[in-house]
Parts: sequence; C-alpha cells; structure tokens
Amino acid sequence: MTRQTDFQHPRFAQAYARVAELVDRRGGYEHRRRLLAGAEGTVLEVGAGNGRNFAHYPPAVTRVVAVEPDDTLRDLARAQAASTPVPVSVVSGHAEELPADDGAFDEVVVSLVLCSVPSQARALAEAARVLGPGGRLRFYEHVRSPNPAFGLLEDIVTPVWRRAAGGCRPNRDTLGAIRQAGFEVIESERFGFAPQPGMPRLTHILGHARR
Repeated sequence: MTRQTDFQHPRFAQAYARVAELVDRRGGYEHRRRLLAGAEGTVLEVGAGNGRNFAHYPPAVTRVVAVEPDDTLRDLARAQAASTPVPVSVVSGHAEELPADDGAFDEVVVSLVLCSVPSQARALAEAARVLGPGGRLRFYEHVRSPNPAFGLLEDIVTPVWRRAAGGCRPNRDTLGAIRQAGFEVIESERFGFAPQPGMPRLTHILGHARR
C-alpha cells in the first residue's frame, strides 16, 4: 500500500525548487506554456511541484486543484498560488489515490511527474477516473530515449538515479502507458531537451489525449 510518507523527499525537493527557474530559462517555460495553451474548465494538476505551471493557465480555466504529495514543494506551491491569474487550490495527495470524485474534472495535467510515480498504470487509471466523458489529459514528460545505446544507458543508471532523485525513472515508455490506460492520444511531440548545463538532451514528450 502506498503511503503519503513514501513521497517525502525533502533534500530532492529543495534541490528541485532551486533549479526550476534555470530549467524554465533554458526552455521549460515555453514547454509549460504550450502544455497549457487552450486548457479550459476545471483542471486537476497531478504532482504540482512548486507551482511552476500555475502562471500559464489561461482565463478559460475556471478552477485548478493542484495535488502535491511532498510537504516542502506543497508549501512552495501554495505561496505561488497566491499570485496566479486563475483560482488554484493546493492540496495534499498523490497520483495513485487522487482526492477527487469520479468525473469531477474537465482536464488532468501531468507535468514531469509520471517518471516518478510508483505505478504509471495506477496513476493513469486515477486520471481517467476523475475525468468527465471526453475529458483531456495534458502531458509533458521525459521518457526513455529511442536511441538504443542511450536507452540502454538510461536502463543502467535508473536504479541509482531513482534513489537520488525522488523516485524518478529516466527509462519509462510513458506514451505507451498512456495508450495502455485507454486514452486516445490526439497530439504528441517528441523532442530533446537538456534541463541543465552539462546534461545530455533527454527525450521529452508533450501533448494531449482524450479519455
């Protein structure tokens, strides 16, 4: 059974918050803007981190419920929510047991979070549960490289990286998991992006799918 305490990684959370602004300057800001362009209605954001997405929600969004399991990041997200252009409520919870009723939301947003959930299948089943009919899943994630050599390297480093980086696994086939969960992928772009200087260009996907 997954417990809320399983998601507490204070050292990693502090490091993540420190580098988030740099990542946005290197391209993350534009990725987030594109992720949320056209969003509307009620939105559940899963794994909101320190709230870097909040400023990008367009006026057509009437309400955002942002779920974040880590205490450190949740406090930072609540501070960020105070100055956002749309109403944002930041709540405790995790991807595999979302604090929401069935069919309660028009859209679900996952942004650099499906790499670190214990079970992508359970997390995506929960996303499908809380979406209304025809609801949209918006995703921005880093995934396993299609290059065989680099993909193998990601497989090798995953056990160590997972322990050091709050459960993050760099070798997941997240787009495949989204399809296996019953979502229809409407749009998906695959591209390389180096979040920090000196890092290789990691494969990312950005797009949306329908329930």
